[in-house]
Amino acid sequence: QVQLVESGGGLVQAGGSLRLSCAASGRTFSSYGMAWFRQAPGKEREFVAAISRGGSNTYYADSVKGRFTISRDNAKTTVYLQMNSLKPEDTAVYHCAAGYRYRNDYVGGAAREYAYWGQGTQVTVPS
Repeated sequence: QVQLVESGGGLVQAGGSLRLSCAASGRTFSSYGMAWFRQAPGKEREFVAAISRGGSNTYYADSVKGRFTISRDNAKTTVYLQMNSLKPEDTAVYHCAAGYRYRNDYVGGAAREYAYWGQGTQVTVPS
């Protein structure tokens, strides 16, 4: 069982930056690939970024590539999402997710690959 708690959301002007954190419980954090997804009002949940369990591989949605960076600190059992050059269309509830991985380098972008989810943190970028 993995419990995930996100933090760091808030209101930021367009062009600004935020850093989201996701703290995970458990002693096997390094066995899990991690990801961020988001869901805007009235829209389906969408993939944002993912990182392999070892941290060597990352994968981004085209809409955030070059602006967002996912990273992890296995010693602190925490995954981060650095968001720069924020746009109004980035407004959403951001959820982190964890999925057990047998391979150290695998990165998954599908929600079905993640068994554990956090409650989410709101990010608002006014237009």
